Amino acid sequence: MGNTRAGMIERKALIFNVQKYNMFDGPGVRTIVFFKGCPLRCKWCANPEGLERKVQVMLKRSLCTDCGACVSVCPVGILNLSKETSKLEITRDMDCIGCRKCIDVCPESALSIAGETKTISELLGIIEEDRTFYEMSGGGITLGGGEVLMQPEAAANLLMACKKEGINTAIETSGYAKLEAVLQVAEFTDLFLFDIKHMDSDRHFELTGVRNERILNNLTELLKRRYNVKIRMPLLKGINDSQDEMDQVIQFLLSYREYKNFKGIDLLPYHKFGVNKYNQLGKDYQINGDPSLTDEEMLRIEYAFKKYDFPVKVVNH
Repeated sequence: MGNTRAGMIERKALIFNVQKYNMFDGPGVRTIVFFKGCPLRCKWCANPEGLERKVQVMLKRSLCTDCGACVSVCPVGILNLSKETSKLEITRDMDCIGCRKCIDVCPESALSIAGETKTISELLGIIEEDRTFYEMSGGGITLGGGEVLMQPEAAANLLMACKKEGINTAIETSGYAKLEAVLQVAEFTDLFLFDIKHMDSDRHFELTGVRNERILNNLTELLKRRYNVKIRMPLLKGINDSQDEMDQVIQFLLSYREYKNFKGIDLLPYHKFGVNKYNQLGKDYQINGDPSLTDEEMLRIEYAFKKYDFPVKVVNH
């Protein structure tokens, strides 16, 4: 690795989670490393703790007793008791340094820290713990986020290290990055799990904060350059589930359907797993109501692709 030779500094990654024994994000049993930072602000994001490329304090307000133990140990003064209410407050415009002293002293486990810097060697060590499961199932490592392409050098280093060890590699991505960053990681990536969120660029901007031209261009480049790509479509009722939307996706992908490196389409039903994390970060969740699709509606969308002989399946996390 980078620090095995004198004078070299090993690359590091800012991550917020490592999830083992995953069966949904790539083939076989996988370990997912979640990278911090994302250029998109999808209204339905299930990992809001991955949006900012910095360490953040998360508070489960229902567990907090406002005892103030954390306040006394915070070296940068992010945590304070309100003079008006005596309730614990978090100053969100100050940067947490990730010392985790507040976690150690909290008697109710009300606090957690989102964000941790790991070297490539440290991450590879964690990944290799489950090599037997990868070999038995055809699994491996998946890099997610946030958006892994916001840290392309670290991602490429980790993927390269895994490839050297014979571990299958995948990344899940919004595709919103410079093409150079995409190609930088592509060399060491066995499979791209590539999101299509909406085909209309104006609507894409309303939903995610970015337009989709760069995303679709990067997708086209990966397919034409014969990198393995599986499309993933997060689906929300009344947002991106219309027949017109499906027709546009079909027309965009039709010319690549027979490519050997086109690995099909995963349909991802909306879920609420990340909603509570918004409160813990002091953020508002942007989706009103419940935009979940029924099983019948998911079947309608699945059939729309099957009519054109696309490999397609519904993936329920």
